[in-house]
Parts: sequence; structure tokens; C-alpha cells
Amino acid sequence: MKYRIIAFLIVFGFQSAYAQTEYLDSLYTVEKTTHTYHKFNRKDSLQLDFYRPQGVDKDLPLLLYIHGGGFSGGERDDANTQQFANAMAAKGYAVASISYRLIMKKKGFGCDTKTKDKIEAFDTAADDISYAIKHIIKNKSTFHIDEDKVVISGTSAGAEAVLHLAYVYESKILPKKFKLAGVIGMAGAIISLDQIDAEKAIPTQLFHGTNDNLVPYHIAAHHYCSPDAKGYMILHGSRAIADRLKGLGKSYFLFSVNGGTHSWSGIPMSRCIMEVTDFLYNDVLNNAKRQTERTIGF
Repeated sequence: MKYRIIAFLIVFGFQSAYAQTEYLDSLYTVEKTTHTYHKFNRKDSLQLDFYRPQGVDKDLPLLLYIHGGGFSGGERDDANTQQFANAMAAKGYAVASISYRLIMKKKGFGCDTKTKDKIEAFDTAADDISYAIKHIIKNKSTFHIDEDKVVISGTSAGAEAVLHLAYVYESKILPKKFKLAGVIGMAGAIISLDQIDAEKAIPTQLFHGTNDNLVPYHIAAHHYCSPDAKGYMILHGSRAIADRLKGLGKSYFLFSVNGGTHSWSGIPMSRCIMEVTDFLYNDVLNNAKRQTERTIGF
């Protein structure tokens, strides 16, 4: 009898050690497919790569990712993006990485670019994100996602785009009753805090270097342009957005890199999977209503 009890405890302990919590520490095999999500005409269209855990039949939370590149470059399937998408899909999420119109390709995105053109880039990207979400929801039989659990994420320009859609831009493409479940910005900012109120606030995760020389961590001009520059535009970065949500008593997760520059914008995709998973699992899926702040040294 003694030996049976010992054997039971050994087996139970072994099984418990390998027990996995869905969306937190699952390890699924991932499959990837590519889809056209919007056509402008016969020649011009936009594609997305869709990553999904194999062997899961139910509707899944969707993490939509938008790459950076100053609205003039970048790819939806670079090595860093694929690594991030596979890591999150292995946790049990559906992940979509999208291409979008790079309308600043011949204009640049610095101090010599007109402010109105920069805002147009934000608006255009927000439209394309909306087209992607609408397509995925409309084709639910193909994608099998939970439309009440859609989170948008992005780095650099992609972070500006997702934060713009979440908190500034009023999309006419998405269904009126649709509401994002969360947003993740990696080195992003918005042009105004005025529209962030108790009704519009959603769980928000923000990664940012405190010494970002392109997209301000707190409140400053985009690219730190001088007031007389064509591209002068005040932006409200991660610290300012977090402060706004904090004052409203809403959920946020601010990850600050003390001394970090804009080069940190894509690093969370490989080094902060645990923090992203923690945010999605607790604040988005389980409505934990936390206000989390972490700071690391550069």
C-alpha cells in the first residue's frame, strides 16, 4: 500500500508539472496560411498571414499585428514578426499579421514631411486595419475567431496606427457595435488624449524606451521637430497614455525601458512574450482590471 501511494504521488506530480493553462503556457503546433483581405482594384490588394494552433476547433481570441517602418517600409512576414506570431499562436491565440498601404514611401516621415500627410498615414493605416478585422469577422467559417476578443498590436509606426484606431480615429468600416478587446503599442503615440474616456478606454499594454528620439515616451514633438518645421506635431506617448488611463481607473500595463531609444521598438516581440501573454490572459481575457507598471534598465 505504501508503495502504491508513493507511485501515485510521483505520477500526479509528473502530470501536474506538465499541466498547461490555455492562453498562458500552452505549446501548440502552429499552421500558417495567407489570405487577401481587401481589393482596391484588379491590381492592388492587401494580404495577411494567419497563424493558428493546430487541432483547436473552437473560436479563438485574435491578436492582429501591424509592422513598423515609418509608413514607408517594413513587411508583414519578416523574421521578427514570424517569430512573434508563432510564439503567440503556440499559446493558443489566432494571430494575423497584415500588410497595409505604405503611403509615405515617397514622402518620408520626418520633420520635412507635412503634418497633414503624417495624419493621413495614421488614418489610412487605421482604415486598412479595419478592413482586415472586418474581413476576418465576415469570414468566420474560415478563421474561427471570437469577435469579442480582438486585440490589435503594432511596433513603431504600427503602434501609432493601432493606438490611433483605438483612441483617436472613428472607423466607418467596422460594424458600429464592434469594440476592440485590447491594444498593444510598442513605441507608439497618439496626437491627442482628449477622446480617451471611461467609455472608450480598453485594456492597453505599452512598451517604450524613455529616451526614444523619434516617438516621444511622454509628450513632445514627433521626431522632436522644431515648431517651425513642416512636420511639427505634438504626440502623446506611452507614459502620457498610461497616465490618462490611470486617472480614469482603467486597466493598463506600462513597460518602460529606462534609457531605451527607439531601437527598442521591436525588441518586446522576442524578449517580452511573457509580459504580452500575462497582459492578454489577465487583463483582456479575464478582465483583471489591473494597473501594472514595470521598468527595466537599458
